[in-house]
Amino acid sequence: MNPLIILAGPTAVGKTELSLKLARRLNTEIVSADSMQIYKYMDIGTAKPSLEERKAVPHHLLDLVEPDQEFSVADYKAYFEATVASLYHRGKIPLVTGGTGLYIRACIQAFDLGPGKPDPDLRRELNEQAERFGVNYLHQRLRESDPEAASKIHPNDRRRLIRALEVFINTGVPISSLQKNRSIRFKYKLIYIFLNRERNELYDRIEKRVDRMIADGLIDEVRSILERGYSPDLKPMQSLGYKQINLFLQGKLTLEEAIASIKQETRRYAKRQLTWFRKEPVDYHFNVSGNSEEFFGDILNYIEGRLGKDVE
Repeated sequence: MNPLIILAGPTAVGKTELSLKLARRLNTEIVSADSMQIYKYMDIGTAKPSLEERKAVPHHLLDLVEPDQEFSVADYKAYFEATVASLYHRGKIPLVTGGTGLYIRACIQAFDLGPGKPDPDLRRELNEQAERFGVNYLHQRLRESDPEAASKIHPNDRRRLIRALEVFINTGVPISSLQKNRSIRFKYKLIYIFLNRERNELYDRIEKRVDRMIADGLIDEVRSILERGYSPDLKPMQSLGYKQINLFLQGKLTLEEAIASIKQETRRYAKRQLTWFRKEPVDYHFNVSGNSEEFFGDILNYIEGRLGKDVE
């Protein structure tokens, strides 16, 4: 398997700065794993690398779609696999950097659920039953065959209900049982590093970043996106920073209230990121509190040591 370097961590921890230095020393390129940096025109509020930084080190998977375009994890995975394949072909080891854990997980893991391949005819039949008797009818059927799965699937989630019933009908095995026993395979030789800082220091960096975004023109950026004709109700326009500035521009929040809300919600987001990555196959947790430059050599040595072992 090809090696893959991942530099993950909560927002504002310092991933961009470290990734640029690592990419230069390793003579490689950066693959973004950020669910908001895929959108065009949304630069300041997503902390997208600057044009100068992108000129210094090539970045991939930025500015992929317009704010009103649908974009799924599956779409990201397709872009990701094409990108890393190109990098490997050019003799470079991809450096994946970002804080969207779901994107990273989707790209590095391959799940084996055993039997239960898609059955178009059965799916059509179950869809017809949902149309005739209501989606709750499918949920009742699932409660009878796999109560554990039924307790975790919303009664209106037709797609997941049909999949769970499909597996049970075709295999006789509850999908909940298969999921408990699934084996996780990785597509790459992972060098998975997670950066963190002391809580107070991380929160201070978050607050300073928000202040810097405002100073750098976040309000004008949101206004310019709206002037392009994009609705403030679009999913990306309801994300951190953009939602609050939209409310400010609509007169529903003062600027001070908007800034305070951005800071509070960003702190909460960082906490969710920390919780998510505790479950991931990180092999090196690194506390970079203080001056992250002091730890650059240690991180670089760790990566080079792992790459040496992989080559052997």
